[in-house]
Amino acid sequence: MIRAGQNPDVFIVNVFRNGPGGGNPAPVVLDASLMTAAAMRELAAHYGHESAFVLPGRDGCDLSLRFFVPNHEMEMCGHATLGTVWLLKHLGLHPGPELTIATLSGIVTARMTEEGPAISQPAGRCEPVDEPTAILDVLGLRTSDLEDFPVMNAMTSRTKTLVPVRSRAILDSITPDFSGISEVCGAIGSTGLYPFAIVDRATATLAARQFPKSSGYPEDAATGIAATALASGLRQLGVTSSTRVTVHQGDTMGRPSKIFVTFRNNQCWLSGHVELMEG
Repeated sequence: MIRAGQNPDVFIVNVFRNGPGGGNPAPVVLDASLMTAAAMRELAAHYGHESAFVLPGRDGCDLSLRFFVPNHEMEMCGHATLGTVWLLKHLGLHPGPELTIATLSGIVTARMTEEGPAISQPAGRCEPVDEPTAILDVLGLRTSDLEDFPVMNAMTSRTKTLVPVRSRAILDSITPDFSGISEVCGAIGSTGLYPFAIVDRATATLAARQFPKSSGYPEDAATGIAATALASGLRQLGVTSSTRVTVHQGDTMGRPSKIFVTFRNNQCWLSGHVELMEG
């Protein structure tokens, strides 16, 4: 447990770690009922990570969650939700087999799996970006760097822009113009650019990087909601029909992470490893 001055007790969980230094940390406040939105955003800014705040349930749910990054509130955060679910189970606060969680993007169902906690996401949807020139320019890419399928806006909970590059080497070499990402994302209605490469088609293994629109940091080590958007978009395009997609992220940052997306019926489930970080 970590204390931040007069802030409430904060647990830091690390989500999606796939090796030393890997994963995406998330501060979690287990009782945020007395916190204002401004205090929540300040806490996220203090830690520099997406943060989750547990509130009493609404709409018949077991609990509600609010999410903040240093710059603003988010409707949904996949890794912070997974971290919260794991933490509640770890502490014995919600021992049942499933949890229902109210978020600004809708109701999420959570359960434990062999890989750790899993949360539901609605069926994804995607559409091509008609003119991706500005996207390529801000990422420093050429048309010849792309795979033979379109740049797309895709979403389950939040819209991400999927940029298919031909190789892992091209993906790793991307050096964005960070000053232009917010404007480009705003013009296409996206919350982040998500360039990716297919590592192994047979096993539906992908590598990706996330450059958020305006979170308060330039790159994300692991982005669960982007991974579900990516997996859903590739299925819609017919690039993969696999019911199980693995996304590697964070390697170029020295924070290797691994995200699992599994499809069952008309839903996708996001899952991955979670651990408690000590202060």
